[in-house]
Amino acid sequence: MDFKGLFDLTGKTAIVTGGAAGIGKATAILLAKAGANISIGDFDLEKAEDTAKEIRELGVKATAIACNVLKDEDLVNLVDKTVRELGGVHILINNAGGGGGGRENPFKISVDDIKRDFELNVFSGWRLCQLCVPHMKKDGYGSIVFTTSMSSVNKSPNMSGYGGSKAAVNHLAANLAHDFGPEVRINCVGPGATKTAALEKVLTPEIEEKMLANTPIKRLGTADDIAGAMLYFASPISEWVSGQTIFVNGGGVQTLD
Repeated sequence: MDFKGLFDLTGKTAIVTGGAAGIGKATAILLAKAGANISIGDFDLEKAEDTAKEIRELGVKATAIACNVLKDEDLVNLVDKTVRELGGVHILINNAGGGGGGRENPFKISVDDIKRDFELNVFSGWRLCQLCVPHMKKDGYGSIVFTTSMSSVNKSPNMSGYGGSKAAVNHLAANLAHDFGPEVRINCVGPGATKTAALEKVLTPEIEEKMLANTPIKRLGTADDIAGAMLYFASPISEWVSGQTIFVNGGGVQTLD
């Protein structure tokens, strides 16, 4: 295979959850530049449609589908509509997620809060895998990538539910690799501190300086940095890589300690 072929996604279709903004949007655009048709599943349909329009201007097909990953009927609709409109699904970027990381004082929250972390970060992605993998196996090509987190390996206060759920994602993928192979690979990308809209709201020069104290590459990440790792896992270049978690974090840990 020539060099260009290693990253060529022409004729492939990718679902990107949470693809309307931030890391999801950057990933969707990069996969589109590699030739993939894109299905944006997002809670915010208006923003998803804006992103899909941007992607169509790159010369590939794109569709926007309203999707709350906490609703099973939305997950089923996302996959069914993607297959119907774009002809299949070969790549699944399980990017949508969230939770109460940093606010999970175990004496002030309930088990429902912890349950929601797992529903957002683990259960929804597992279900989408279940829905997508038969299509991938049928077509003989599949790559699934979860957005995990540095919190999956860090130890911090008020993070038990969120961090625990992201740790579960890492191990989930390592085990599902055995269920999904050989046609389908599954991996995780764990961002370090990344300059998304959410971080920008609280970032000050002082906070950034503390974050970079233990970061060899002396800058915070960008959404494009994370998208590059997503492209690697989605593409043929990583065809013998499955069940792995890669942390994209500038070589360090961005904590405020």
